[in-house]
Amino acid sequence: MKFATKTIHAGIEPDPSTGAVMTPIYQTSTYAQAAPGDHQGYEYGRTQNPTRHALEANLAALENGADAICFGSGLAAMDGVLKLLSAGDEIVATNDLYGGSYRLITKIYERFGLKGHFVPMYDAATFEKHLTPKTKLLWIETPTNPMLNIVDIRAICDMAKARGILTCVDNTFASPYLQTPLDLGADLVVHSATKYLGGHSDTVLGAVVAKDADIAQRLHFIQNASGAVPGPMDCFLVLRGIKTLHLRVQRACENAEKIAAHLQGHPKINKIYYPGFPDHPGHEIAKRQMRLFGAIVSLDLKQDSLENATKVLSNTKLFTLAESLGGVESLIGHPATMTHASIPREERLKVGLTDSLIRLSVGVEDVADLIEDLDGALAAL
Repeated sequence: MKFATKTIHAGIEPDPSTGAVMTPIYQTSTYAQAAPGDHQGYEYGRTQNPTRHALEANLAALENGADAICFGSGLAAMDGVLKLLSAGDEIVATNDLYGGSYRLITKIYERFGLKGHFVPMYDAATFEKHLTPKTKLLWIETPTNPMLNIVDIRAICDMAKARGILTCVDNTFASPYLQTPLDLGADLVVHSATKYLGGHSDTVLGAVVAKDADIAQRLHFIQNASGAVPGPMDCFLVLRGIKTLHLRVQRACENAEKIAAHLQGHPKINKIYYPGFPDHPGHEIAKRQMRLFGAIVSLDLKQDSLENATKVLSNTKLFTLAESLGGVESLIGHPATMTHASIPREERLKVGLTDSLIRLSVGVEDVADLIEDLDGALAAL
């Protein structure tokens, strides 16, 4: 089954009781039993829900995994993965990653005996020296947030497998339409389904897809034991969003490519971060492991100051100043004070995340209107 067909049909069957083509929202907390243990496969809403199960089957098919496990948010999904580890274990993570991921490792799990190391993953040979016998998990983001660095998934995962280290790729920025990390050797894939999978900025949900059925079973246990499950309405909304995933991401990527090309060389911009540029350090790797180069464009203003960034952020009309990304509408954000505010400034600056860095989540509007909007905002400087 090809990808576009999977988005609409994988894991989805007409409702057996009514024939409804769209998966119903099973808004129930519990299920009737004829006798203790005699039921139709469903006992309690935290443990099982038919709407959630349909979404999990669909996600597993999209990522070519054995099973998917849904959680209440992307960070709850990451939390589930970290619960596979034990005190004394160490995590090696991309040094340029989402601020919430950094916060979860450093502020929550380090208190319980896990240790996080945040290192560049862009050169597999150099990266290898950061692995120790205590390393039990590699946490990979690619493209990274917000610097859009590219990690060679296959090279890193091959290195990890040789040492028995679990690998997890945060695939939120790419979505399974652009890359499928399990096919490149990863053990797990995590999504903030709030973003491209849902696609309409109207729900919060997270998911883990496992290549191995045994690991998936462990994660289902964690899902039920910890209880951070999404509600059926949220699952329904993500299922509905996935049906147009390929159409939305394709259009957004095409728009992003045109916007990046238009802004390149702009007199008020110091640098454009976009993997589609041939001079991007990860361009060739992105060409190998991604279908397109993504719909996120980051830009650094020529004059590095929060004041200048604020002028641009406050003068767009179509790009909405808001956290998040991956919706049909275009968003503009300021990582230093929004998505990455939990990372100390000195750590942010090490990877180039300045106070003047602006992140664009390009939507599916007419690209001419988006370019005009950005030109007008930059003219305010």
